[in-house]
Amino acid sequence: MLKKTERFQLDSGMEETQLIHSEAIKRAAAYLRQGKLVAFPTETVYGLGAIATSRDSVAKIYEAKGRPSDNPLIIHIGKKEQLAQWVRRFPENAQKLAEKFWPGPLTMVLPHRDNLAENVTAGLSTVAVRMPDHPVALALLNEVGIPVAAPSANRSGKPSPTTAEHVLNDLDGRIDGILDGGPTGIGVESTVVDVSGEIPLLLRPGGITLEQLQETLGEVRVDPGLTDASQTPRSPGMKYRHYAPQGEMWLVKGNPEAVISYIQQQVQEAVKNGKRVGVLTTEENQGKYQQADCVIAVGSRRHPASVARRLYGALRRFDEQKVDVIFAEAFPEQGLFASVMNRMKKAASGNMVEV
Repeated sequence: MLKKTERFQLDSGMEETQLIHSEAIKRAAAYLRQGKLVAFPTETVYGLGAIATSRDSVAKIYEAKGRPSDNPLIIHIGKKEQLAQWVRRFPENAQKLAEKFWPGPLTMVLPHRDNLAENVTAGLSTVAVRMPDHPVALALLNEVGIPVAAPSANRSGKPSPTTAEHVLNDLDGRIDGILDGGPTGIGVESTVVDVSGEIPLLLRPGGITLEQLQETLGEVRVDPGLTDASQTPRSPGMKYRHYAPQGEMWLVKGNPEAVISYIQQQVQEAVKNGKRVGVLTTEENQGKYQQADCVIAVGSRRHPASVARRLYGALRRFDEQKVDVIFAEAFPEQGLFASVMNRMKKAASGNMVEV
């Protein structure tokens, strides 16, 4: 264990020019250049950063998170112009996506040069790269000047952090610093698309939807690794149990009325058996599960972005309430809800009932 993690606090509402000259940004960047671990906010979730050219620094990420070493990391850059220094090719499809979605919640997999630490890529010939759309992240990355490897700043397998408090709950004493820029906006991680080949492959759904990728590029295939955990992971989030609360979680899909009825029955049965029960629902159905010990509305079905933004915080609240079992309403797997369901399926370890 390290000494207590240092918190670099930023004032809310700082202008970009103020961030660039902020003492907190400069201190956090200095920590990174010294080989230390620093968590920082992006528009998706908080990331746990280390210099991507230092094998020893990157190794600290895996150690702090308890992350499997065959799970590759995403590198973050502060300017598009930096990309050529770190990747061998920037094909036309990648250029189109960067023009439309960078900075933003889109990660592209590209052939890398030999100047990155090998453990960033888990030995693969490609590297995942993104330019985040968050003023604090961009100020930090540009102050550091070289790519920063940064998975989500949580213990491996737990729900990703969307506030500085979430990070400290998991990693206080395990990392050197945290740059506190307030809550994140999108709430689920970036979309990952492999553009190293002729036909783009969606490796992980996220803040940019499959439909948006197809509108920009035409044909985009979904990689089999999204559903086949036996394959070597080519992107973060493709393997292992992720985003999971401590309690057993079940997804329930089907006709809305049947879903509500089924969950009500399961809640009654679990309560009779002495279990603490949680229900993950939406604002539309929040009042229908009165026997449950903990009912959390994770946004509105009419507004998928609200569900994405609040999902991980909701899963963490179930842990705080020490629930034994969670029943969650499923969502249609399209648009941003496809990204939400990807996370929920992993959180539930595939436990799903169709009614």
